[in-house]
Formats: sequence, C-alpha cells, structure tokens
Amino acid sequence: MLNKGLFVFTLSYTIALLSVSLMRLTNVPDLGVDFGDKIFHFCAYVVLSMLWFYTCFRYFNLDRNKALTIAVLGAIIFGIIIEVLQKVLTDYRAFEIYDALANTLGALLTAFIMKVKAKKQVKKI
Repeated sequence: MLNKGLFVFTLSYTIALLSVSLMRLTNVPDLGVDFGDKIFHFCAYVVLSMLWFYTCFRYFNLDRNKALTIAVLGAIIFGIIIEVLQKVLTDYRAFEIYDALANTLGALLTAFIMKVKAKKQVKKI
C-alpha cells in the first residue's frame, strides 16, 4: 500500500510541477536572494528525481542503478521539455537556459547523493 501511495504522490508532484511551470505566476514574493527562482528550480528537481528514484526502485522494483538512471535522465529531459513548452505554449513565460541548468544540477545532485548513500550502505555490510 505504501508503494502505491508513493507512486501516486510522485505522479501528483510531477503534474503539480508541470502545472506551476506553465501557469502565469503573479504576486510571487521576493525572497531577497539573487537567483531565488534558480534555487527553487534546483530544489524542485532534487525532489522530483529523488521521488522518481524511490518510485522506480520500490514500486517498479528496478535495480538501484537503473532506477537512478531513469529518475535522473527523466528529470533532466522533463525540465528541458517544460522550458520549451513555456516558450511555445505561453506568451508570459520564456525558455531560460539557466532554469534548465538549475533543473539539471538538481537532478545530478540527487544522483550524487544516492551514489554516496549506496557506497556507505555497502561499507556497513
């Protein structure tokens, strides 16, 4: 039951991220941080790729490396597609290479974290 809930949550998060990425955002508070939106992109894609990693690993029973590869590459491709859709489908959002870069770096951080975590687990055995 928990694994099914994980899949539903992951899918919901993905759809919510897609929706927020394509909607017109007004009255977004300024965090007073340079590149605050890039920090949001980075964190959102850390979460996205981590959720898809655990979903692939636990729900779809893929081995750890395959689950990580699918999650990270999927998140990177998803982020690039969203940036293209912002340019093509909206007149109030734009393709930003730095957003795509922040998305990619977030997904790659997840890969790094999961690889380090796997090595630590192997050392414990």
